[in-house]
Amino acid sequence: MNQPNSQAALIIEKFSLQPHPEGGWFREVYRSDDKLTTDQLPDRFSSAHCFSTSIYYLLENYDFSAFHRIKSDEIWHFYLGSPVKLYSLRNGILELIYLGDNPDAGHVFQAMVPHGCWFAAEVSVPESFALLGCTVSPGFEFDDFEMATLKDLEEYSRYSTLIARMAKK
Repeated sequence: MNQPNSQAALIIEKFSLQPHPEGGWFREVYRSDDKLTTDQLPDRFSSAHCFSTSIYYLLENYDFSAFHRIKSDEIWHFYLGSPVKLYSLRNGILELIYLGDNPDAGHVFQAMVPHGCWFAAEVSVPESFALLGCTVSPGFEFDDFEMATLKDLEEYSRYSTLIARMAKK
């Protein structure tokens, strides 16, 4: 049963988090006033972007961040709660990183997902939550966001069980 976690509910309310299209809850907390023009950016960008953006991001219970990709590098920061499994698919390989507060258990406090890489995340402890932050540079724009379809991930068929569970239908 997917019961809300009372501490997660308090954080969602306190920080005015909103549902994110990939799953979870978020709120942008920083967007640089300085901009890069298209001629200053790699060809994958079709419009000007600010230098950097950051958000609070919360995952709870059995919700997950579905496989998606963006055009910028994204750094994930662990703040509070359960460890998080961060999956990335790139060049036919699956990488699993644990974000958390226990380095002795192999957790890291920050992890970077390279631009163009398909990635997804979930809390590693059922019926728990995690509060994270994400910093994107050049800054995030929803036009750069691409939700994966099962067809997009066909080259990763050996990870089909994970993909079926972590892709939006």
